[in-house]
Amino acid sequence: MNDIYQKTLAKKVVFKGIGLHSGKNSTINVIPAKENEGIVFKRIDLKENNLIKANFNNVSSARLCTTLENNSGVKVSTVEHLLAAFYIIGIDNALVEIDNEEVPIMDGSSKDFICKLKKIDLLEQSRKRKYLKISNKIELIDGKRKISIEQNESSLEVNFQLNYQNKIIADQKNTIDFQKDDLKDVFNSRTFCLFEDIEKIKKFGLAKGGSLDNAIVVDNEKVLNKDGLRNDKEFVNHKILDLAGDFLLSGYRVIGKVDCYQGGHELTNLFLRKIFNQNADYQIIELDDFKISKKFHSESQKIAVNA
Repeated sequence: MNDIYQKTLAKKVVFKGIGLHSGKNSTINVIPAKENEGIVFKRIDLKENNLIKANFNNVSSARLCTTLENNSGVKVSTVEHLLAAFYIIGIDNALVEIDNEEVPIMDGSSKDFICKLKKIDLLEQSRKRKYLKISNKIELIDGKRKISIEQNESSLEVNFQLNYQNKIIADQKNTIDFQKDDLKDVFNSRTFCLFEDIEKIKKFGLAKGGSLDNAIVVDNEKVLNKDGLRNDKEFVNHKILDLAGDFLLSGYRVIGKVDCYQGGHELTNLFLRKIFNQNADYQIIELDDFKISKKFHSESQKIAVNA
């Protein structure tokens, strides 16, 4: 298989688990979809107006997670880790049936999604995949937070930096090329929070399903999870994972070089809206529309699931 044509799953895949913020159990069925359908969520607990397109314009909230909402007010939340799995594996078209309002958090990363999806063959479809290729630099600054994207030859490259006063998280940064690098540490990295913020988060009605089984909790200079961290850049790697999932809401794979400081779901969504308001700074292309390096065609994404 190559990166020229769209892909879907060969058969249905089922996931079950608790929602991080709602605390409700849910089941999702990831089902093959036709070409050009993209990713669509279907609330099967509802009989009418239950389809929600995975698109940045449908993001109604980005507070601690990404929530999608259709014109009838039907929502599905915490979609980012599943979408990141689709981005990494290369799934363009899928119907995601869900029987509740929130995608299960699983272990707090995309690992469980990817491990199971990798066991299913992908079907190469007849329509070509379209890419969002950045032509000129675009930047968004929001207080101390900032994100920019500029031209890159053939892949999505993300340079992300976190800056926390907490000594464990501290000033953590990493650069990942989604075409060339081993992505294991990215999709294995879990969501995280500071112990001191838990009560404040719960006052907003969030994190009802949170536990040490699905999130890293940092208390002063200590990680409370018994087994510690999965990799030495797990905090920033999780932010890169979130960004990949949120970028899939553009409707395309992205070719560009991203530089992000203290970013998150809200900043990424604002940034996508800005990108699509600047038509002169990007192109929607197919792989044979531009001269691309042989390495792009020959290198498969490095995904090690047995770790």
